[in-house]
Amino acid sequence: MNAAAGLSTMLFVPGSKPERFARALACDADVVCVDLEDSVPEAGKAEARAASIAAIAEGDARLVLRINGMTTRAGLEDLIALADAPRLPALLFVPKVESPAEIGIIRSVLGARCPGIVPLIETVKGLTAGHAIAAEPGVVAMMFGGGDFAAELGVALAWEPLAYARGAFIQACAGASIPAIDVPYIILDDAAGLETETRAAKALGFSAKAAIHPSQVDVINSVLRPTPAEIAEAEAAEKAFAAAGGAAVRFNGRMLEAPIMRRYQRILAMRSNNDA
Repeated sequence: MNAAAGLSTMLFVPGSKPERFARALACDADVVCVDLEDSVPEAGKAEARAASIAAIAEGDARLVLRINGMTTRAGLEDLIALADAPRLPALLFVPKVESPAEIGIIRSVLGARCPGIVPLIETVKGLTAGHAIAAEPGVVAMMFGGGDFAAELGVALAWEPLAYARGAFIQACAGASIPAIDVPYIILDDAAGLETETRAAKALGFSAKAAIHPSQVDVINSVLRPTPAEIAEAEAAEKAFAAAGGAAVRFNGRMLEAPIMRRYQRILAMRSNNDA
């Protein structure tokens, strides 16, 4: 089963702040991603790595991990530490992925215990290889890393300058039939702006959005989680499609066929995740 299926929100928390883990888990995020990369200074990475692995070993399945990039010493040290860890997270976020070979390295080191891998596409080179990265075995979702991408382009981290990149990223995810996760909204006191951007991301095809503060989680959930009416419609569509033996059938005045049914199946997957 795809460990990323049905996710709508993930809250990032610094690995160097283990006292924040419990507070993060107390909110309604689908997963809490402990970050060992950007939020942790180089001098604190070893301590953050140990604290994060210890927290994951305690067994809360919602606690996942973002390691450092595979082209860095810190990333390789993260990977070696995970190979010896007593318990691995369900999802492993990997920053600045630019080649499918990086995914192969992770799978080779972690072997059969390897979590679902979520590459972050944060560079032009990574986006160019996006289709190949998304299709690599072990990849269960991808995340758009808009901050680094905007910096490389020399533009603001805003919707319009990154519209083309987001569209190309969505196509790479869709081609591999994996969920697409959008970059966090970095203005913490702008709930209206967060809602607007989340709605735009949903309309484009993103199924989840990252958060950097617990106060953002409910806003994202309100947009991305299916409503009771949407769930009821999807359940009715599932029954109608099954009764027709998987053939095209009239449903609510429209034609229901396999491509349309896939959208309803995504809604049902999110329902199942939220009920878990």
